[in-house]
Amino acid sequence: MSTVQSNTQQVSSALLATMNGTASTTSAAQASTDDATTRFMTLLVTQLQNQDPLNPMDNSQLTTQLAQLSTVTGINQLNSTVDTLLSNMQSSESYQASGLVGHNVLTAGDTLSLASDASGTSSAGYFGVDLPTAANSVTITIKDSTGAQVKQITLGAQDAGTLPLSWDGTTDAGTTAADGKYTFAVSATVSGKSVTANPLSYQQVLSVSNTTSGIQLNLANNTSVATSDVKEIF
Repeated sequence: MSTVQSNTQQVSSALLATMNGTASTTSAAQASTDDATTRFMTLLVTQLQNQDPLNPMDNSQLTTQLAQLSTVTGINQLNSTVDTLLSNMQSSESYQASGLVGHNVLTAGDTLSLASDASGTSSAGYFGVDLPTAANSVTITIKDSTGAQVKQITLGAQDAGTLPLSWDGTTDAGTTAADGKYTFAVSATVSGKSVTANPLSYQQVLSVSNTTSGIQLNLANNTSVATSDVKEIF
């Protein structure tokens, strides 16, 4: 008959802690506060022990030092609260920005695209212009990949703001431009003098990133922009 031997094994405290759970870890802010309190009390007790018996610390001095400790504690707690609020706000912004995925936006850029559908009909190339001030005349010059002018569009007076535009692919020669990527330049004038006019590219939002510099929208042209840089959403 075989003998059954019992092997007694010691269960590690780490395993027990994992299975049973442990008390919550002290937060960094609380640890900092506790450390500051300990150092303050050590200094205060040392000061009281070594004070001049003929000229002891009066109540006002003790009250002042305790008030200073209270101020430090309050600042640490405030910093912790602000950090938590900022983290929550960024998470909330990230969820809100995710609603832009799949949408198209107008943001800084000077490119536009033409692409034919299944029937061979060219779809419009969308783009835009941002005018900080009103203009008497706005001119759009579209160029191909070689830099040659393909189409010039002259607009009349335009108010300040974002101006969404589209190009049907028709060239200055009356033909239809080939599918592909194009660039465009914008010029605007007021009483014959040039004023600022910023080109806007029409891009699809593919995803959203939560970075150290804030929420970033990742676009179809392999660039990323902040939500604050978006001029219009479609």
